[in-house]
Amino acid sequence: MSITTTAHLNFRGNAREALEFYHSVFGGEIMVITYGDFGMPKELPDAGKVVWGQLASADGFRVMAYDVPGPADAGAGAAPTPATRREHGTTLTGEPFFLSVRGETVEEVGALWERLADGATVVEAYGPAQWAPAFGMLTDRFGITWILDVAVAFRG
Repeated sequence: MSITTTAHLNFRGNAREALEFYHSVFGGEIMVITYGDFGMPKELPDAGKVVWGQLASADGFRVMAYDVPGPADAGAGAAPTPATRREHGTTLTGEPFFLSVRGETVEEVGALWERLADGATVVEAYGPAQWAPAFGMLTDRFGITWILDVAVAFRG
């Protein structure tokens, strides 16, 4: 049996924009189906919103996204709120999850960091860390908090 886990992000009207931004960062292929594609009358306000979306890249990056029906200002995903911060070497947050991206080299992950940081709130700048060759944390323009780091070989 094979199991995979993919983050499924909920937005309020900007799922397509988020998928397009993540595509500019990670590459891959975007697939989007709207409520209208599923038969919702095109004249209704939610018809153009994403009922199912996914970004998948050849290197294994996957994320799914969807627009929660209703007004864009009704909740999560409407605008970033920097709920995560670092104080005295500790991460303080009220968020239920972070997305983690781990690569093999400082340069590879650094390039992703530079693109993902466009419009983001930096929680911890990307650079050397005690536990990894490089680490950084940010909350992107869509309110999603990302951890990017470089893998280290574990000794057991």
